[in-house]
Amino acid sequence: MTVKEGGSVLLGNEEAVAAAGNYVPFVLWFNFLSGFAYIATGVGLWLQKSWAVWLAVAISATTTLIFAAFGMYINSGGAYEQRTILAMSMRTVVWFVIAGATTRLLSRKRI
Repeated sequence: MTVKEGGSVLLGNEEAVAAAGNYVPFVLWFNFLSGFAYIATGVGLWLQKSWAVWLAVAISATTTLIFAAFGMYINSGGAYEQRTILAMSMRTVVWFVIAGATTRLLSRKRI
């Protein structure tokens, strides 16, 4: 969904752009591009590839950085949608849980 919805807004689909409201371009681009990394990580974890663990760690770190930059953007008075805060909060928590769980698995068993 991240790829589809983000792509619709980025490609100028009028309905999607209107529904997006006050979207923040750098957050939208990050979420769109990271959607491909989510898919790759999911496939890698399913296939028990160790690189997928490190990709999950990278996703959690970059999501945190973008969320912090988004916070600075809000603090400087930038327009945004409240649902973006919720979505970024959820993404950050989910990827920290995935990264933490898979890192523990990697340390116990070579995946």
